[in-house]
Amino acid sequence: MEGLSTNVSRTFQNRLVLPPDTNHLGTIFGGTVLSYIDEIAAIAAMKHSRKAVVTASIDSVNFLSSAVVGDILTLEAVVISTGRSSMEVFVKVESENLKTSRKTLTTTSILTMVAKDDNGKPVPVAKVIPENDEEREMFKTADMRRQRRLDMRRSNQVGGMFNEYSSKG
Repeated sequence: MEGLSTNVSRTFQNRLVLPPDTNHLGTIFGGTVLSYIDEIAAIAAMKHSRKAVVTASIDSVNFLSSAVVGDILTLEAVVISTGRSSMEVFVKVESENLKTSRKTLTTTSILTMVAKDDNGKPVPVAKVIPENDEEREMFKTADMRRQRRLDMRRSNQVGGMFNEYSSKG
């Protein structure tokens, strides 16, 4: 299976921050941003794999600043590495104040999506070819993130964090 450029999966979305999207401080709910991130990551992974996908993990979410009512959010997602059937997707969210034109990086996230066939079984995906320095750097560190996910999965299978806390009185 040949590799595909990151440009195949690159996806952009814009969202207007409306009053129902915000908390009592007038800033967007983190859960709303997470929903947008999950959706655009799935779209990017589907563009890369040409298959239906499911979210396997959200490795990191960094809320760096907030957006307020009237801001425009611009989300960008791109597949940055692949496994046999899995794809790591990097998502960046920026807010733009329309009155001042000021743009601010609000959130970054890395998710793992898995391609599935019509029967819900994982299917192989093409390798990814990074196109710029930022993507090449994320591609280089993919094995480290994959190992961290595997270690976490293993620890959860043999007692994990929740079992540890529930056994203490």
